Amino acid sequence: MERRRFKAWIRTPNLSLILIRKASAFSNPPLSIAMEISAGEAKKIKLKPIEATPESFMDYGQVIGPSPDGEEFGPQDAQLNLSEGTPRFYIMSLTNRPLGFSTITHHAKVTQCLGSIGGGAWYLGVAKPSIVAEAAAAPEEEGVKRSRCGHLYAAPEIEEVRVFRFSGPKFVKLGKGTWHAGPLFEGESMDFYNLELSDTNVVDHTTHNFSKEDGVVFAIEKSE
Repeated sequence: MERRRFKAWIRTPNLSLILIRKASAFSNPPLSIAMEISAGEAKKIKLKPIEATPESFMDYGQVIGPSPDGEEFGPQDAQLNLSEGTPRFYIMSLTNRPLGFSTITHHAKVTQCLGSIGGGAWYLGVAKPSIVAEAAAAPEEEGVKRSRCGHLYAAPEIEEVRVFRFSGPKFVKLGKGTWHAGPLFEGESMDFYNLELSDTNVVDHTTHNFSKEDGVVFAIEKSE
């Protein structure tokens, strides 16, 4: 299905810029964002986090919780795709990851699993996969880019970005191509277990820079 979008810039007397970015023509209901951006500054968009559940996260992957010992494999388990390389399962130690982001990344060849050790609360920005099949579009078409990793993709829409909150004994499985920013958390450091491929961050790491490309950054607006 064709994706239609455009940007319109209008210069105002105070030398600020108004950005109007239309969503896909097939959005239901159609979405649009209007924002004021002063010259040299990025507009901050505040997002309220959604509690991650299997139902709320289904467009982006899976949320996996505890299951009884001896329970047979089923659709409630992580449906993994690690077939294009050597799996790597490791503990990832992160520091200083405050509740905001300006870039977002996807992996086109692998599902990825993340979970906090100890079950502490953390946050993840996401957008739906937007990988474009080679037969469906050419790189020169509007909105379609070729990643340095070789595949075609469309940049994520600003209005499609969401933030999810994870806490307790659960982990997330990101579907192939799901855009993600994080993990993000309060405090100085947190450890996560991470399942991907041994070379994911070398050969399968496509990033979109919202600040550079769209003039916006995202901040997580916590509930009082």
